[in-house]
Amino acid sequence: MGDEKELQRLNLLFYRCLETLDMECMEGIWLHEDWVKCVHPGWELIIGWEGVSDSWRRIFENTGGMRVSARDVQIRVLGDISWVSCTENLAIFLDSSSAPVTATTTATNLFFRVGSDWRMVHHHASPTPASELIASSDTIQ
Repeated sequence: MGDEKELQRLNLLFYRCLETLDMECMEGIWLHEDWVKCVHPGWELIIGWEGVSDSWRRIFENTGGMRVSARDVQIRVLGDISWVSCTENLAIFLDSSSAPVTATTTATNLFFRVGSDWRMVHHHASPTPASELIASSDTIQ
């Protein structure tokens, strides 16, 4: 399988891990090193696998359910490093009886090749400005 196809598969798997609130799945995607980084919307920068894994665990434990889709996915490979940029559409259910909280974020996922495998080393998601959402919807119509 080519690098871009494998990265497309891994990026999709990352979002399935989120949707299913599956910590084991998330652990399998990430490189477990003290230099990996993650920025969730509204959070401070998290450095190191221990902190990153704890952040996912906290999110999963405090979320009743989640629907996630990625659009405008762009993949770039340069040697043993690659990045995937996309727009995330999220619907987060805090519990089974609540209406979802929706958000659109702009995300970058960095992957590093270890042997023949790719592992996530950085995830950064930031809220997408409303003006960007309006411009994007104008071009779709």
